Amino acid sequence: MMTLVALAPILAVFLFLVLLRMPAMKAMPISLLVTGVLAFFYWKVSFVQISASIIEGVLIGVSILYIVFGAILLLNTLQKGGAIDTIRNFFIDVSPDRRVQIILIAWLFGAFIEGAAGFGTPAAIVAPLLVVLGFPPLAAVVLALVANSSPVSFGAVGTPVIVGVNQGLHEGGALSQITAVFLDDISITEYTKIIASQIMQFDIIVGTMMPLVVVVLLTRFFSEDRTWKRAFELWKFALYAGLSYTIPAFLVATFVGPEFPSIIGGLVGLVLVLLAVKKGWMLPKKTLDFPAKDQWQSVWQGNLPIVNQEQAKKMKLIKAWIPYILLGVLLILTRVEELPIKGWLQGVTVGWEGILGTSISAVFEPLYLPGTIFLIVVLFTVIFHKISLLSFGQALSTSGKALAGTAITLFTAVPMVRIFINSGVNGAGFESMPVELAHQAADLVGTGWPLMAPFIGALGSFISGSATFSNMMFSLFQFSVADQVGVNPTQIISLQVLGSNAGNMICVVNVVAAASVVGLVGKEGLIIRTVLIPMLIYAALAGSLGLLFSYLN
Repeated sequence: MMTLVALAPILAVFLFLVLLRMPAMKAMPISLLVTGVLAFFYWKVSFVQISASIIEGVLIGVSILYIVFGAILLLNTLQKGGAIDTIRNFFIDVSPDRRVQIILIAWLFGAFIEGAAGFGTPAAIVAPLLVVLGFPPLAAVVLALVANSSPVSFGAVGTPVIVGVNQGLHEGGALSQITAVFLDDISITEYTKIIASQIMQFDIIVGTMMPLVVVVLLTRFFSEDRTWKRAFELWKFALYAGLSYTIPAFLVATFVGPEFPSIIGGLVGLVLVLLAVKKGWMLPKKTLDFPAKDQWQSVWQGNLPIVNQEQAKKMKLIKAWIPYILLGVLLILTRVEELPIKGWLQGVTVGWEGILGTSISAVFEPLYLPGTIFLIVVLFTVIFHKISLLSFGQALSTSGKALAGTAITLFTAVPMVRIFINSGVNGAGFESMPVELAHQAADLVGTGWPLMAPFIGALGSFISGSATFSNMMFSLFQFSVADQVGVNPTQIISLQVLGSNAGNMICVVNVVAAASVVGLVGKEGLIIRTVLIPMLIYAALAGSLGLLFSYLN
């Protein structure tokens, strides 16, 4: 019974969201209620502790929503000005080969968007962009979701690690006891940098394979020939594209931290791969295309998005890219330790310490959050691209409306996770739910846990709709299991993050968002089934490497 109650958040989401197919806006509030009731009656968590956890979750949710709002507003503002269309036309002119296009757009440009925005934004941008290029809508969504895997570790300027793992290792307002003992005199900020480097040590192998996996999916299921062979004509170029992202990302993660690996890896990779395309390096002589549209299977079809081609022609390419370049520059300048800007921004704090008289606290720095940088770039874009107030107002309205469902999901999913994590303060004499689950997992799996860890992360992303939520939900659980079975907790947390990347491919929220923008509503089940095998490959490869590392150590 204890195990079932500890699993309540997971089982509730799986039941309501997956089996009963409720929308997240309904499934997450019900899951929060179920978790709260079971925590109160069985775990004997006090009403005050549960209420404080809910308030903490809402405050954390506000900080995440602020980032999401800034990212969506910047995207909509760029679309209104024609910048996105200009960028699209640029990719069309680079290469007619669909394999090259998918690597450039879904893998590298998508990695940059993931690093800058996260929270499902890459698939929502990349999928319609691919459709405009002539990709079947089903192919566009499937390939965009699979490509948006490795970069998720450091999406939204490192949010899955900086917020997800950090908050996940906290109980109440402080680090969990088991984490604090392990870290000793290492700060949590320094520890997230160590985790970032460890993630990329695994992903320099796993992530490097992903462009080839994407190309294999493309050629096997959607090309004219429908064969595996056409994918391996490009294997050298695909691995080169993988390394063009993973090596810069590894260097940034190791020497700078978790904020910028996806942003810089995506940009550097884009430059390196564009250079290879221009020189014709490692490219086959025969290009690959899709069948004629009248030969497309009915399940491939969707509604094409409306694209403002005329407006795009009026903007120069460098002008279209400048807001994104400015975004990257500002994010870097505000995160460099040697500059005083970071200290100034972090000097302003908002939140609540000792919520309702408990040890639970939620404090964040609004000026330092990426959402503030997004808004600054938005204002610059309005002026620089000469966007009318009417058009900007429309972008603002569209962005605000898009957040309605996200807000409800956030303000129920995060509190549910916080109740789960803060349940260690109770009258039943139990440890917190994730720690109790860790005891069970340690007994069942033992030292083979590295193989299992990524699948737990994937499950978390699938049921919660976010890699950040998955890391927040399971980091303490994973840390505790690692401690009990004698495996390096840092490696296990890194495998948790990689697993949450894998689950991001099939998480319901991302699938619904990507499907809706290309008119594939109602085909979400087909999309998930198609993406499931690449997801399992990614998680299994990460777990196998983790098991090998644990034996070598």
